[in-house]
Amino acid sequence: MIHTYCQRTNTDNAIFSIVIPSWNNIDLLKLCVNSIQKNSKLQHQIIVHINDGQDGTLEWVKQQTNLDYTYSKENIGVCFALNAARTIVKTDYFLYINDDMYVCPNWDTVLYDEIKNIGHDLFFISSTVIEASATSNCVIEKNYGNSVASFNEEKLLAEYENFEKANWAGSTWPPNVLPTKLWDLVGGYSIEFSPGMYSDPDFSYKLWKAGVRYFKGLGASRVYHFGSSSVKRAKLNKGYFQFINKWGFTSSLVTKGMLKRGTAYTGPLSEFEMTSSMRLKQLFKRVSSAFKKIDF
Repeated sequence: MIHTYCQRTNTDNAIFSIVIPSWNNIDLLKLCVNSIQKNSKLQHQIIVHINDGQDGTLEWVKQQTNLDYTYSKENIGVCFALNAARTIVKTDYFLYINDDMYVCPNWDTVLYDEIKNIGHDLFFISSTVIEASATSNCVIEKNYGNSVASFNEEKLLAEYENFEKANWAGSTWPPNVLPTKLWDLVGGYSIEFSPGMYSDPDFSYKLWKAGVRYFKGLGASRVYHFGSSSVKRAKLNKGYFQFINKWGFTSSLVTKGMLKRGTAYTGPLSEFEMTSSMRLKQLFKRVSSAFKKIDF
C-alpha cells in the first residue's frame, strides 16, 4: 500500500512536523508549501504524503530536497496518509494541514507561543481559517479566490490581520497541532473512517478519552482555505453512521456538547455528562443507524 518513505532533510532545529496529504492537487500543493516556506518564522519539517500523484506531484516533490515525503500508488485517503507520514516525523509536534491551504505570516509563532505557555502536553490547538464562504462559526469569511488562478495573495497579505476573531473553543479541523507522543498515545487517525469523513471528530474524541481538555482555536494564527478540493472528487465513507456505530452517539454530541466548538474560549473544557433527554436522543440515533448498511 505505502510504496515510499523518504526522510532526507535536516530536522535538528525544526519545531513542527507539518504533514500535508495531497491527491493530484499539484498547483494547490505548490502554493501551500511555498506559503509555509515564505511566511513561517520558525523552521519546520515538511512532509507530503502523495496519493496517486498522476499529475506530476511525485516528480515535483522528489525534486524539492527540502521536503520529506511518503507515497502510495493509489489514493489511500487522509487516515492512512497521516499515519504513513507519522513514520518519518522527527519533531515533538505533529501538525496536520490540508494541501488547499495558504498560511499567513506569523501563523506558526502564534501556535508555538501558545504551546510554550500551556505548560503540559495534553492539548490540541488550531489555527483560524479564512474562507470565501464560511463553513462554520470557527471561520473568518472573506473571499480571496477559489483557485490558484483567482487567488489574490497580495490583498490577503494586506488584510488578513484586519478581521476581528477571538480565540475559540473546540479545536478539531486542520490546521491543528499536538504533541507527537499524544498522537501516538491515541493511535493516530482511525482507518475505519477511510478515506476520511468524520475522522476529525473521531480523533478529537479519542483525545478527550485520553484526558485532553485543552481544545483551542487561536484567532491570531490565520490560514486561507480554498475549500476541500479533494473531498469533491472522492468516494466518501458513511462517516456519520460509522461514528454512531463506533461510539454510540453522534459526532455533534462531541463537537457541540463536549468541545463547544466555535464558542468563545474561556479555558480548558469542563467534564461532560449527558442529560436524560440527550441519552434518549442518542438511543434513537443508535437504533436508526443500526439499519444502515455500512462498509468498513
